[in-house]
Amino acid sequence: MTSLAPLLQAFFTDRLMTQRQASPNTIASYRDTFKLLLAHVQDQTGKTPSVLAISDLDAGTITGFLTYLETVRGNSIRTRNARFAGIHSLFTYAALRHPEHAAVIQRVLAIPTARIQRNIVSWLEQGEADALLAACNQESRTGRRDHALFSLAIQTGLRVSELIGLNIVDIHAGTGPHVHCLGKGRKERRTPLLPPVLVILGSWIEEHGGPADAPLFTTTTGRRLSRDAIEQRIRVTVTTAAASCPSLNGKRVTAHTLRHTSAMRLLQAGVDTTVIALCLGGR
Repeated sequence: MTSLAPLLQAFFTDRLMTQRQASPNTIASYRDTFKLLLAHVQDQTGKTPSVLAISDLDAGTITGFLTYLETVRGNSIRTRNARFAGIHSLFTYAALRHPEHAAVIQRVLAIPTARIQRNIVSWLEQGEADALLAACNQESRTGRRDHALFSLAIQTGLRVSELIGLNIVDIHAGTGPHVHCLGKGRKERRTPLLPPVLVILGSWIEEHGGPADAPLFTTTTGRRLSRDAIEQRIRVTVTTAAASCPSLNGKRVTAHTLRHTSAMRLLQAGVDTTVIALCLGGR
């Protein structure tokens, strides 16, 4: 029986950090996946993570975990598949290190990803975007933070993971003002900032304070915002904005909607689609 703990440690330190040089966002996502998985297995079997073996994570257990994500936690198919991607990566790594568990590993790797029904991604019209920004309560720190965050997202089209990863130093206000981010595939990107957004960010940074390497967008306790926190703030603000902008009623607005809004503004301005793709860092 091969202990799972050494494999997990080697997967993070050797495979992800050394071999693949995975981004902090990928490592954090995989970490959260295995925290959820190990807690689920403990609840189902009574075994603590320290005594689990590779054979304990058979195909039935993994399938049960994926079902738990969808039915109990209410995760979307996309999130379910993202969690499974981390598990799949671990078992691919394990196949080379523990051939004695080849049968268990093969059956886990054979689990299919769930099919995603791709919906048409909407975007915000000018009036809807204005209403969203106006709905941010400028009398509170949270409202001013959200106003800066949404303004930046709508103008630049940064992914939610890129917004989360920004530090104060990534906002360059000198000649050729731009925001620097580490995007998908660890690709660096510099996106120009328009004067109105630069003013908003300047005011937020002055209020926010902190060293240059501090997170740009934080919670009230100073922690870096999470993906879920940003999506929750968008939902709350859209609900408020719908009172003055009825077209937002029933409209599903997410961080990706803000990214799509940026792309549509560039398209409507006559910018070539290949240039838009470069500006937004691909899909």
